[in-house]
Amino acid sequence: VHLLESGGGLVQVGGSLRLSCAASGGSFPFMNMGWFRAAPGKEREFVADINWSGGSAFYADSVKGRFTISRDYGKRTVYLHMNSLKPEDTAVYYCARRLELFTVPGAPYDYWGQGTQVTVSS
Repeated sequence: VHLLESGGGLVQVGGSLRLSCAASGGSFPFMNMGWFRAAPGKEREFVADINWSGGSAFYADSVKGRFTISRDYGKRTVYLHMNSLKPEDTAVYYCARRLELFTVPGAPYDYWGQGTQVTVSS
């Protein structure tokens, strides 16, 4: 499984971005997928997760109501729609595959992308 993130960039406070995570290899329709982020000097933290069917999503409290995770089976892509961005959202964002049979929160993830930088300027 190979994951490739894109869509990061520089945005002003209150702006929006859409991150993409394209998956190659593996059975994408059966993958549970998550987004994480790592801010400078901080540990990587969970952001959002979507199950294989797209029928269940889970969010960190810090992004609930502002971020939305979705997936496109035809494009084998998972998205993170980010609205009302804040300076504290500045981080490198990573997508990852959740190990099967584990549920969020606290589930382990095995395959990771290389990350995409999001910078929110005030």
